[in-house]
Amino acid sequence: MTLHRTPLATALLAALAIAPLCARAADDAGHDPAQAKKLGTVQVTADADKGYHADSAQVDTFGSFGNAPLHDTPASVTVITRDLIDDRQPRTLSELVRTDASVGDNYAPVGYYQDLAIRGFVLDLATAYRMNDMTINGEQLTPLEDKQRVEILKGLGGLEAGIIAPGGIVNYVTKGPADVRTATLGTDSHGSRYAAVDMGGWLTPTFGLRVNAAHEAMHSYVEHTPGRRSFLSLAADWKISDRATLQLDTDYQTSGQRSVSGYQLLGGTTIPAHPSNTRLLGYEPWQQPVGIHSSNTTARFDYRFSDRWSARLSAGHSHTVINDNVAFAYGCFYAPQCATGEYPGNFFAPNGDYDIYDFRSPGDTRQNDEVRVVLKGGFDTGGIGHEISVGASAFRRTLDQRPYVYDYVGTGNIDQVIPPYFAPSPNQPGPSARTFSSWQRALFGMDRIHLGEQWQLLAGARFVRLHERAWDDSGRVLQRDTRLSKTLPQAAVMWQPAEPLTVYASYSENLALGAEAPYWTSNGGQMLAPVHSRQIETGVKYDWSDALSLQAALYRIRQPYQFAQPDHSAAGFTFVQRGQEAHTGLELGADGRISDDLRLTASANLIQARASHSGTPAYEGHQIINVPRLRTSVYLDYRLPFAHAVGLLAGWRYASANPATPDGRVRVPAYNVFDAGLRYTTTWSDHPMTWHLSVDNLFNRFYWRDTGNTGGDSYLFPGAPRLARLSVTVGF
Repeated sequence: MTLHRTPLATALLAALAIAPLCARAADDAGHDPAQAKKLGTVQVTADADKGYHADSAQVDTFGSFGNAPLHDTPASVTVITRDLIDDRQPRTLSELVRTDASVGDNYAPVGYYQDLAIRGFVLDLATAYRMNDMTINGEQLTPLEDKQRVEILKGLGGLEAGIIAPGGIVNYVTKGPADVRTATLGTDSHGSRYAAVDMGGWLTPTFGLRVNAAHEAMHSYVEHTPGRRSFLSLAADWKISDRATLQLDTDYQTSGQRSVSGYQLLGGTTIPAHPSNTRLLGYEPWQQPVGIHSSNTTARFDYRFSDRWSARLSAGHSHTVINDNVAFAYGCFYAPQCATGEYPGNFFAPNGDYDIYDFRSPGDTRQNDEVRVVLKGGFDTGGIGHEISVGASAFRRTLDQRPYVYDYVGTGNIDQVIPPYFAPSPNQPGPSARTFSSWQRALFGMDRIHLGEQWQLLAGARFVRLHERAWDDSGRVLQRDTRLSKTLPQAAVMWQPAEPLTVYASYSENLALGAEAPYWTSNGGQMLAPVHSRQIETGVKYDWSDALSLQAALYRIRQPYQFAQPDHSAAGFTFVQRGQEAHTGLELGADGRISDDLRLTASANLIQARASHSGTPAYEGHQIINVPRLRTSVYLDYRLPFAHAVGLLAGWRYASANPATPDGRVRVPAYNVFDAGLRYTTTWSDHPMTWHLSVDNLFNRFYWRDTGNTGGDSYLFPGAPRLARLSVTVGF
């Protein structure tokens, strides 16, 4: 792997040049080093007293809710701690979020970048994913080696992020400089090989660096899909003075793996009877891996004017290049049962036939750039205290693409272990061109008002201007020019009758771009009008102890219903916005330490997601696609009282039957999945050593984890079979 002409290479050279002159320290949620004195070699672990529990989230430090701990935040926020990441050993986004029952997969194939749905709403890959609270491309395999924790803000993010799909935000918080030197080796039950190092230190009393690197040779549980991944990151903190600090985080990753196509309903109405979670549909030996090269950089300059007033200037850059290659299993337009038009061509045929397409889109380049300035402080007016945050931001996203190849090459069947060989298309992609450009400029502010010791009011708004343009694949014909301005308000009230207890109610509004009509509808390719969503939420947070928190939230999110409406057009469907989609749910959560030896993280989400007034009665009165009515998740860590070096790990995931068609007639079955694991800490030649064994899907149960859609097409993705991972981490 080379770092030639990458942001990481520039950052490394700059850090090495200024290191002898610099000094350290940053008081940020992700960067919490020891004081200036030299420390001995240590092994970094989570807070031994709190385990899976977190007190704060970075999205609140300079974000929508001011500088407040999670206990004083009128929103539902999940924090996946480093301790939990180490115990569970996830490698993908889909695996990472299993601990939160409000989060599920939405088109998350093996070997490809993945997306999520929170509270039943699909996240926007352009704006919903963040690193250190700065927007990054969602179209990448975000590594976890350099992450201290992952925060999931559930619900509308209009004040926090501007024009964004409802559901929430995923924020990756990177590790900060610390005196640490560890190496990790790992493997899994399929023979994968994994190696990582985590090294850092304070080069001067006030300047620190931290480097994380990893390489992985993946042997996937899906046949014919081996992969590889290489990763390198740098974190640098500099305390310029007692008032000013500068933080830099940057990473680079390259990966390659064949992408796995999902199943589809047979004839649009039947779940495949004998699916396989290890078979690569549409396998052709000429299919190349999907190559993804990504780099992300964030920089933050903090200046403290006084004890109550401070400012932050933040900048972020995210660059992803995707070489998309797949022998894509999709539909049945050319299969005998569908060629006559008797069955819909955008599903598999009733007998299991499916078309195979040669899809190639090299050099698909996506770039996000963002800058933000925030001023925060406090003052009193009489007996009323104010904590305010005001700021401005600018965000730009661009997309450069080549006219892709998407050609039919043959037809296979889901019962074939290996489909027949078909020659690839002789066509080649065209030249690269700018196909998309978007600017968001915003002003925002929030006031947290303290009314005595028990009551707080929060009121804020974000004024955002959007200018977005889209061209055809040649980059010459302008197809869409969208301009709009919108003010997005947010308000909340909190009551704290006792120090451990917080009761809150909140209201927020959100604006998201309308969906694009699928190609198989009468208005295929048309972008619908922006959609305005509203959320009300009330919740309770209770700190059972300093190390254990309980929370409950009742929410309702409403927005216009976007769907392919059956009609008498030549295509048979027209994509419209009509009626309303409402998601009403109850979330329950607990995280932390129950006793000296028992830690847990647990959550449940009971949700009703329905459409109304759509003009299509068959689509109303039942659950919306890919939103199970109930999800639960429990993970336990029990340290043996007679052998504290040994921790027994256990997990349970449940999802109720999941709708797979808009009329609710087809549902994939409910499932229970059990996980297990073991942690063992010891020493080796006076060096700390930790072994981790995790076993996902202990009883090897087959289940459908996802019935979501992308581009208007629905897919069924099986869950992974039993998978064991073993790793050892040594401090040196």
